[in-house]
Amino acid sequence: MTTPQSPLFKRVALIGIGLIGSSLARAIRLHHLAEHIAISTRSIDTLDKARALNLGDSYSLDPAEAALDADLVMICTPMGAYAAVAKAIAPALKEGAIVSDVGSVKSAAIATLKPHLPEDTHLVPGHPIAGTEHSGPEAGYADLFPGHWCILTPEAHTDLAALDLVARLWSACGANVEIMTPEHHDQVLAITSHLPHLIAYTIVDTASTLESHTQKEVIKFSAGGFRDFTRIAASDPVMWRDVFLTNKSAVLDILGRFREDLDRMTRAIEQNDGDALEDTFTRTRAIRRSIIDLKQHIPDTKPNGGANGGPGGKK
Repeated sequence: MTTPQSPLFKRVALIGIGLIGSSLARAIRLHHLAEHIAISTRSIDTLDKARALNLGDSYSLDPAEAALDADLVMICTPMGAYAAVAKAIAPALKEGAIVSDVGSVKSAAIATLKPHLPEDTHLVPGHPIAGTEHSGPEAGYADLFPGHWCILTPEAHTDLAALDLVARLWSACGANVEIMTPEHHDQVLAITSHLPHLIAYTIVDTASTLESHTQKEVIKFSAGGFRDFTRIAASDPVMWRDVFLTNKSAVLDILGRFREDLDRMTRAIEQNDGDALEDTFTRTRAIRRSIIDLKQHIPDTKPNGGANGGPGGKK
């Protein structure tokens, strides 16, 4: 982690102050990355919590007021709110302002934000792959990002100086920065993040429909596997609703392939094909070892005992 000797920005506006936004606010303050942090959220209760936690230097229910004279505007809301946020901040953006985000679907982020932003501003979409199942400004912490990736998905004509500044911001917060196209990002995340969340939600929902006495035993005797599914399935429902609807094509594609693999496993069990089962389990074990070799297996443990998962959090 390299922290600049002087702030990267005079004024940063954070629109939305849930888990990711509040963690970013804490990291920006900790590493002195901005002279002024302006915070905006649509909920007065959330705004009051952010103020009580001293997450920013100014607070407003109006995103345009927060974005006024900002060098960087970071959109940290669920993706369903992107269009409304972009329309609101557009008149307040100064020439050369950078607009970025933390959403999980980059093609949709660009398609939603770009039409509303002035031509003299710079859009640098981003996605920090870090989070917990907790949400709200009180859930954030400054060291959420070290050891995790932040993927930036600039378009071909994106201003390189603006891209560099956003990359330096995330690097200073401890994240490993990767650059890829929006389309490739959405395909990769469909399998590494979106499908696992969909499976977790489905498995836990299946358990919730069991007969009451069975459901109680499932909860009582939950082993590590089911506990992990319940943690993932506790992620913010509004954010994940938007993820699946905005990355619909990639999710449906990978879901179709998963169904084929699940059918293959079902047939192996039905036919007592132990060799097929063992071959599959051996391949998956090798993938786990590869993850360990890349040091991506580190338990995502929050200092107070929480666990990180996908990009959870909400406004």
